[in-house]
Amino acid sequence: MNPQIVDARFTAQASAPEQLPPPVSLEIAFVGRSNVGKSSLLNRLMQRRNLARTSSTPGCTRRITFFEVRTRDGTLLTLVDLPGYGYAARSKIERRSWSQLIEHYLASRPSLSAVALLVDVRRGLEDEERDLIDLLKAASPSRAAPRVVLVATKIDKLPRSRRLASVQAIAREAGQPCIGFSTELPDTTAAVWQALRTAIS
Repeated sequence: MNPQIVDARFTAQASAPEQLPPPVSLEIAFVGRSNVGKSSLLNRLMQRRNLARTSSTPGCTRRITFFEVRTRDGTLLTLVDLPGYGYAARSKIERRSWSQLIEHYLASRPSLSAVALLVDVRRGLEDEERDLIDLLKAASPSRAAPRVVLVATKIDKLPRSRRLASVQAIAREAGQPCIGFSTELPDTTAAVWQALRTAIS
C-alpha cells in the first residue's frame, strides 16, 4: 500500500497530441510493454482497485490517461498512464499511431518530471526499452530531460532465489538502479513510490 497518497482522481484522456490537457502540476509518466503491469502499479500507488483500467488482454490501454493525486504533505502531482507498446495483434497503423503519440508526449511535454519505465523481469531490456531510455535522456528545448525510474515488474513470477539477481542484471545493463515490483509483494509499492518522489525532488 501507499499511505502517502491521500486522494486520487481521473482527470483526462488523449488519443492524439492535440487532445493533451494543459499541464497543472509535475507529471510522472508510466510506460512499458503491453501487459507489463502499468495500470496495476498505478492502482497500487493510488490505493484504488480499478481507477486505472487493468486487463488480462495486452494492448488494453489505447489512450494517454491522466490522474491527479494529492499526497499527505499537500503536494499535487499528475500520474500519467501511457499506452502499452509492442502488442503484435494490433494493426501496424494503429501501433504506429500509438508509438507517435507516446514519443510526442515523452519528447515535448514541458511538465514531465519523471518516467517510470516498466520492464517484465522475465524478459529484461529489449530494443524498445533501450530506445526509450535514449529518447528520455535527450533534453528537450522546453525542459530538462526527465529522470528515469526503472521498474522490474512481476518479480513474484520468479523463484525467490532468482529475484534479486534478475533485477540487478537489468540494472547493470541499463546503467542505473532498478526496483523490483509485484502486486503480490506490498513492500515493493512503497519502494517504487520513494524512488519516484526522489526523482522529482
